[in-house]
Amino acid sequence: MTAVFTLPAVRTAARFAIAFAAAIAFAGQVFAQAEGKEFVRLKVPHAVETGKKIEVIEFFSYGCPHCADLEPYMQAWAKKLPADVQFRRVPVAFFAPWENLAKVYYTLESLGDDARLTPEVFLAIHGPSRINLAQEDKFLDWAASKGLDRKKVDDTYKSFGVAGKVGRAKQIAQTYNIQSVPTIIVDGKFQLTSGTAGGHPNVPATIDAAIAAARAERPKS
Repeated sequence: MTAVFTLPAVRTAARFAIAFAAAIAFAGQVFAQAEGKEFVRLKVPHAVETGKKIEVIEFFSYGCPHCADLEPYMQAWAKKLPADVQFRRVPVAFFAPWENLAKVYYTLESLGDDARLTPEVFLAIHGPSRINLAQEDKFLDWAASKGLDRKKVDDTYKSFGVAGKVGRAKQIAQTYNIQSVPTIIVDGKFQLTSGTAGGHPNVPATIDAAIAAARAERPKS
């Protein structure tokens, strides 16, 4: 059967096209309103390491109380990650103890326990117990208390692989000129913080707005 366009069908299609165009225009207005307020465009964009996927980086430290406060919101957001987005964390080392905490993060990541234990690390450091996990022995004892093999954790913590990741994290933070944490970079071109977003609870929605803006600028496959 040959398809034909009747006048009602044409009118319906036209109404749909107008509505679709209006939706796109509205989305563009939302992105434009958010950009420069909730998130800012970097003067110099940087290449991402995620290929076709939109990259979201959270620059953080286990030693940062603001990062600890943001963590529940980031955990909830990460559970609903879109298929075209890849999320990764990069620990910063503004202070010597924070470099050890970067080693803590990459040790847990190497063992596949970073997602499970990151909230526990924040709680140990900033909660009532105030455990100084920047001290190697205290970290090893704590890791063992969480069911990890102490020797395996110790070997990983002291490995060249973890040392290399910490060095690479320093380079990435320098590339993006990270001056405070938590700072989030979306697709190498947009930057946001809890301050620009209007508070920790608003960060996930602001990340999503920046993702939408980055998605709109990517070439259509």
